[in-house]
Amino acid sequence: MRPLRACLGAAAAVTLAAAGTTALVASNASGATTALSNRWYAAAPYLMPLDNNPPDAGAIMDASGLKAFQLAFVLAPNGGGCSPTWGGTAAVSSDTAVQSVINTIRAKGGDVSVSIGGYGGTKLGQTCADAASTAAAYQQVITKYGLHAIDFDLEEPEYENTAAIKNEIGAAKILQQNNPGLYVSVTTAGTADGTGWFGKQMLLEAKSQGFTPNNFSIMPFDGGFSGAASQTSALTNFNSILQSTFGWDQATAYAHEGFSGMNGRSDTGEYFTQADFQTVLDYATSHNMDRFTFWSLNRDRQCSPVDNNGTTSGTCSSVAQGDWDFAKYSVKFAGVTPPTTTPTPTPTPTPTPTSCKTAWSSTAVYTAGNEVSYNSHNWKAKWWTQNEVPGASEWGPWQDEGAC
Repeated sequence: MRPLRACLGAAAAVTLAAAGTTALVASNASGATTALSNRWYAAAPYLMPLDNNPPDAGAIMDASGLKAFQLAFVLAPNGGGCSPTWGGTAAVSSDTAVQSVINTIRAKGGDVSVSIGGYGGTKLGQTCADAASTAAAYQQVITKYGLHAIDFDLEEPEYENTAAIKNEIGAAKILQQNNPGLYVSVTTAGTADGTGWFGKQMLLEAKSQGFTPNNFSIMPFDGGFSGAASQTSALTNFNSILQSTFGWDQATAYAHEGFSGMNGRSDTGEYFTQADFQTVLDYATSHNMDRFTFWSLNRDRQCSPVDNNGTTSGTCSSVAQGDWDFAKYSVKFAGVTPPTTTPTPTPTPTPTPTSCKTAWSSTAVYTAGNEVSYNSHNWKAKWWTQNEVPGASEWGPWQDEGAC
């Protein structure tokens, strides 16, 4: 995400105690016990809870029907070290302000994901010694807030640092393994060709580590884009990159692809209107894409004057709109049930038990048609998958073939 997304108010930094990588907590201080569907985490727009004139999350929920928020950004401390902070200044360990926002959202039936990284600032992948220590730092965030979802926003300047990206991808894989059911998205820069050289290197690093998140999302703005047609073209090109990198077919690549837009005026003076969002939304849903989000809710309101004197604001969109117009597209995405990749006929009941296939393994690689058993059910892979628990996601890679 861009410079307007990089600033947070100052707060005292507190050194965090090292935390182990443990299973996803069922509850936390805010009382969160139930995850939303993955479709909501996939639709969560970005919200800076400590800066850029944060809007009232509860008011957005009431006005738009939105249930999920992508809170940004967790960084390394500005003074260095391997402990998570909000914006480099507010230690996660002693935070109460963001926790209060989360409590408000959850009290109204919603939930949050947390985004790490963004444009600018020092990332934990740059300051932590290795993937394990990077993961331990992020695990503190997951545990403190009882998270069911996390976003790795990998862009400048970090994604130009090979060692840092290796740490981030390795950490994402560790968190995915140690927190069953955790929704993991990876967001990176978009170009007309899909993504640039550094984005492609990040994908190759994920492939080399055997890591498959719920999606890889690109940000098709701030790169010479002009409206929705240029964005959907970039998404088509990115789909081809995913296919060639991971050996997926087109449908599988779309099922692991996401869009992260910028509402209104971008940092480079591009304009994206409500009509553009609707066009990209139609593209995303018709291609069964996994994610549709945008930067940001802080900007999802009209400037005064509307064009904001020809500048880009972190607190308004610079286009004519009603409050939370763009959030409503996320709500639409969350409400769309994506089509199945292949038709799945209703199983014919059998009077006798079916024998169980070979037990599912978290380390094995499965391709379309492979069968396993898990939790006294047989499952068939719909596409390439590794370490994705059968039945963990409604739209995941496994088709339930019934009890065994």
